[in-house]
Amino acid sequence: MKLLSWGRYPPLPQAAHAVAWRAELPALLANVAQTCGTTLAYGEGRSYGDSCLAESGQVLSFRGLDRFLAADWSSGILRAEAGITLEAIIAVSLPRGWFPAVTPGTKYITLGGAIANDVHGKNHHRQGAFGCHVRRFGLLRSDRGRLECAPDLEPELFAATIGGLGLTGLIEWVEIQLMPVASGWIDGLVQRFDDLDGFFALSAELDARHEFCVSWVDCAARGKKAGRGIYMAGDFAAENWPLPAPRRKWRFPFMPPVSLVNTWSLRAFNAIYWRKAPPKSRRAPAAYDAFFYPLDSLLDWNRLYGSKGFQQYQALIPEREAGDGIRAMLTAISGSGQGSFLAVLKRCGGALSPGVLSFPRPGVTLALDFPQTPYLEEQLFPRLDAIVREAGGRLYPAKDAHMRGDDFRRAYPDWEKIEALRDPSLLSCFWRRVTQ
Repeated sequence: MKLLSWGRYPPLPQAAHAVAWRAELPALLANVAQTCGTTLAYGEGRSYGDSCLAESGQVLSFRGLDRFLAADWSSGILRAEAGITLEAIIAVSLPRGWFPAVTPGTKYITLGGAIANDVHGKNHHRQGAFGCHVRRFGLLRSDRGRLECAPDLEPELFAATIGGLGLTGLIEWVEIQLMPVASGWIDGLVQRFDDLDGFFALSAELDARHEFCVSWVDCAARGKKAGRGIYMAGDFAAENWPLPAPRRKWRFPFMPPVSLVNTWSLRAFNAIYWRKAPPKSRRAPAAYDAFFYPLDSLLDWNRLYGSKGFQQYQALIPEREAGDGIRAMLTAISGSGQGSFLAVLKRCGGALSPGVLSFPRPGVTLALDFPQTPYLEEQLFPRLDAIVREAGGRLYPAKDAHMRGDDFRRAYPDWEKIEALRDPSLLSCFWRRVTQ
């Protein structure tokens, strides 16, 4: 089976070696490493760029390692194999009054992937990144065998593995702390804003009041409308309402020869979507699935971008430079005619992850998808990179397929700690690109 990243770019198909049992891992790791030189763990493949692609083109597929190992439902402590998805965890934990403390915009990621990329969500200002809720995990290294890592056990490897892009060893199992919830419903509010200043005003007023905060921004708007969007906030409802019915899922049925996301479809959709939102704050109760995972109801939505795939650009601008930096980025994007239907703008807080290479820090993050064309690498991305560089920002490795090595090393000065602790049998295309 040949695997790609979620963005399908760069087109570097991976040969998958399936793992069914943890007992198989030491021999399989040794055999693949001896034959191919290096390998990498591969979960659900939801990383957008090349951080989930092995330099050798040979990956170990962890989809078979999806078992629960232990759970204490009085305290919300859960232990499971690294290949289990957040979807499976929610299905078991939510009826018992627990939910992942941090979740990104898809539930189709594995526990191992959540740690390797130290994912963050709509409540970073409250809960920090995923690594803040990891208690311990099992790590298999080609040179040291099996290890248990925790803040007080192999602390250097514990910190390097969280956000370490799967390079410090194979994560076999994970123990996490879940958060208590009263229901599967979000008591939310929605309000549109007219420009980027409107986002910053709403964020300053409402972020502190709510657990979850995020904004959609119209990346095609120009002039006085530049930066307009929709602010969404919410908290788990306190009432013990019945669990939401499962959402109906649709599958995008084919791979179009060209991207269906273009200048005309983008501007039309964004204008309609913005106008549908209320100009004044309105309460908007929502099921957790629709609130956290709006795209998960359309399976294989990455096919919308055609056979050439797409790239996501996610940058974080430090707080003091955020206004000017985000405005300059949106101006460059709208002027290019490129962009995505789902452009996400949100604030990150000051909670520090134990992860050495954790992406979030205080500031504002902007994330957009772009259909893959030569224009991205030749013109738009260099322009955006220069804005991020000047503002002292950084890009998210889990979403990246183009970052220059000097930009990565500037933004992540502790990268050498990861290289020093990297398992000699593990190497990704991303790591080779930005460090070697």
